[in-house]
Amino acid sequence: MLVVHNWLKDYIGDSIPSAKEIEELLMFHSFEVEGIEKIGEHEVIDVDVLPNRSSDCLCHRGIAREIASITGTTLVNDPLQKEVQLQETDLISVDIEDKEMCPRFTASLITGIQVKESPQWLQDRLVALGQRPINNIVDATNYVMYAIGQPLHAYDAEKFPQVDGSWKFGVRYAKEGEVVSLIAEGGKDEDRDVVLKGTELLIVDQSSNTPIGLAGVKGGRFAGVDENTTKIIVEAAHFDASLTRKTARGLGIVIDASKRFENECSRELPPYAQQEIIALITDIAGGASEGTVDLYFQKKENPEVIVRPATANALLGLSLEASEMESILSRVGITVTKNADHFVCVGPWERTDMNIEVDFIEEIGRVHGLNHIDSVVPDTVALTELNARHYYSEQVRDTLIELGFSEVITSSFRKKDKVKLRNALASDKGCLRSSLTKGIIDTLDKNAGFTDLLGTTDTRVFEIGTVFHKTEESIGEYVALSLGVRTKANGYNPKDDVQVIAAMEALETKLGASITHDIQKAVVEINFTELFESLPVPTAYEPVEVAEEIAYTPFSVYPAMTRDIAMWVQQGVDIAEVSKVLAGSAGELCVRITHVDAFSKDGRTSLAFRLVFQSMDDTLTDEQVNPVMDTVYQVAKDAGYETR
Repeated sequence: MLVVHNWLKDYIGDSIPSAKEIEELLMFHSFEVEGIEKIGEHEVIDVDVLPNRSSDCLCHRGIAREIASITGTTLVNDPLQKEVQLQETDLISVDIEDKEMCPRFTASLITGIQVKESPQWLQDRLVALGQRPINNIVDATNYVMYAIGQPLHAYDAEKFPQVDGSWKFGVRYAKEGEVVSLIAEGGKDEDRDVVLKGTELLIVDQSSNTPIGLAGVKGGRFAGVDENTTKIIVEAAHFDASLTRKTARGLGIVIDASKRFENECSRELPPYAQQEIIALITDIAGGASEGTVDLYFQKKENPEVIVRPATANALLGLSLEASEMESILSRVGITVTKNADHFVCVGPWERTDMNIEVDFIEEIGRVHGLNHIDSVVPDTVALTELNARHYYSEQVRDTLIELGFSEVITSSFRKKDKVKLRNALASDKGCLRSSLTKGIIDTLDKNAGFTDLLGTTDTRVFEIGTVFHKTEESIGEYVALSLGVRTKANGYNPKDDVQVIAAMEALETKLGASITHDIQKAVVEINFTELFESLPVPTAYEPVEVAEEIAYTPFSVYPAMTRDIAMWVQQGVDIAEVSKVLAGSAGELCVRITHVDAFSKDGRTSLAFRLVFQSMDDTLTDEQVNPVMDTVYQVAKDAGYETR
């Protein structure tokens, strides 16, 4: 959620903290802040609003209210605390097919408007949020949504007819195969036609049964506002969060409006949005309000919840007085009734996330400050049952790592496999894996060329992970173990099977069981679940050796370059001494020197070394490495070695 600092000032007033101070307040009490950016004249704060707070904080008023709660101040301007004064009208009627999916629908008629560019202040604020201004009517609906969190949509009232003296709206389910024409979103995409599945909710012109909007998601091209519009109907409704989510995700139309409905903004919000939009449009586009229709079928009030101070202190690890807790809860806007040993609390109407005791206890903890809660190491609790998978996985890891294997974690998703996802995460992630083997082979292929850089003779990897299989009745899963070896960068070497066989024999020895397996091109995979379930039930975890402190060293993302050097030396010369001489002349770009070969003849010994060069800054070239090798050759000669 992008938040404009000057916009927050409209609600907080001149006492508003700086953008940097707001970042710190939110970080320590509410949300992570991704950063602050200057866009034009505005400081824009990127706030990562959590899902449980998206009902009230995906808007500027919500963030401003949050800052006031943290600082213990009062908003100088709170549009959600003003009395709603909307005149009624009989010029609009609405027929709702499913009142559970659309429990509230409001619509306001505004006449005599002039569609033109928005005032500069409004354009600047939308641009700061990454939105492209369209016209003063469309911009006003977007502005109110970003201001108080309620999506709205404006229709050109003269593009669909009046029947019996009124405009008739309907909200119904789509028919399978029905097509709705949708407008572009803030100039970011193209107008398009969408074929519906029959589960979506539509807003229609009841007189002709024509879809004019995809409920909770996006408005339609029918009755769209343009430069000739003089009379509009502004809709602000409440649609079911789950249905909106299914519609938006199923059609791939996830936009700012649908995100707010998905997170269940309050059913009380639409009339406040109507009051705000009428005031804004009549100010920047002229005209006058002819009245509002408000159909509210299923009122949903926040529940009364018992909150016990003793429970709050026990869960938070604090020793707050009941009076302190009452003060904190009141600062958040919670109605608190104090009893002998508990509070009866009701969350503010715009908060749809406050339903059980721990929701209120969380408010106490975060507003008080999580940094004020001391971390306490809990007492050791004896385990009543050991996790066999974890126990035997650790034994496998210890064994394979000792043999030079590295553990890898590959993706659980595949482009093609047996178990298909209903909604693919990406074009190459449409299925769940049925085997670890492909991931192991891909890892070997990608890493086999780094043996020189790592100073190894081959690449050895293993993975323990869940795989998925499909039967006629259901989809199942189990834990698999796969390992593989690769000597050559260009493919399978039959000699690699020897290392895999040795690894499997080591595992059999460690686990004390025979393991049925089939090696295919130096890669093997077994059903690890079947294996550890057949082994003895573990009774105690093995002691863990505490490793020495290891400092992380950044690695280069640029390719390495190798050079070989061979030389005759006197028999008996220490290989380490020769390597030290070469290293002293190879410079900072040389990241590894490996002894690769030796043989003796006629009282002399031939030693061969491989030097690996790599830069942290760029890709090396021959022009950079060749002069270094010239120096290495010269130093070797000066040391009495005969290079060849």
